[in-house]
Amino acid sequence: PPVGSNPVLWRGGSRRDIVLNNPAKRNALSLAMLQSLRQDLLHDVKSRDLRVIVISAEGPVFCSGHDLKELSSEEDVKHHSQVFEICAEVMTLIQKLPVPVIAKVNGLATAAGCQLVASCDIAVASEKSQFATPGANIGLFCSTPAVALGRSLPRKVALEMLFTGEPLSAREALMYGLVSKVVPEDKLEEETMKISHKICESSKSILALGKATFYRQMTQDIDTAYKMTTQVMTDNLTLRDGQEGIEAFFQKRKPVWSH
Repeated sequence: PPVGSNPVLWRGGSRRDIVLNNPAKRNALSLAMLQSLRQDLLHDVKSRDLRVIVISAEGPVFCSGHDLKELSSEEDVKHHSQVFEICAEVMTLIQKLPVPVIAKVNGLATAAGCQLVASCDIAVASEKSQFATPGANIGLFCSTPAVALGRSLPRKVALEMLFTGEPLSAREALMYGLVSKVVPEDKLEEETMKISHKICESSKSILALGKATFYRQMTQDIDTAYKMTTQVMTDNLTLRDGQEGIEAFFQKRKPVWSH
């Protein structure tokens, strides 16, 4: 299969690993790959045990973006539109899921592959990773990747990437906010596991509320955002795990979450 899904279980919750698994084609986001990725992201996502999803890849390229063969004149406009539509659906789905999604990047991420990294909640990259949107160089400007890129990077950095196609190093990607951590290749899984474990220590319902609220307020003006989040925090205190967390703090004990 172009995408492999492997749940990793441990006490307190589970991490689902989704692996882009077509290294011969540089893990290109073909229609089949996108459909599989959507299916794996949605699989049993409301399970109480599922706490975090990690997207990684086999081979030296994390993801090269769309399969250009599917975007050639061999396919019709309807097929081209379908590819872009499901890609947009997958990218927005990641931020709508009730659990954090981590990109574990070890290699090159270009075009829609770079978009995938930018769309994840957290991104951990190895030092050898690079990120680029080179579509302009082949006559297909990276307009859909620019949606995620422009919301993750300073505008002028995003536009330089989009206009020139030149890659960012892992350290530059960290400096500009495209990724959240950069580690040596041999520490990549260890760092991802560390973040995953920390996520699993919190209440799933509280993190789901927080994630949904974060993305909602990011699209609002500051007054609207504060009005909305003030109400959310008030509502948060009425949740069972909201009450449990406060009680556990005062009683100097670990909270027992109901999720």
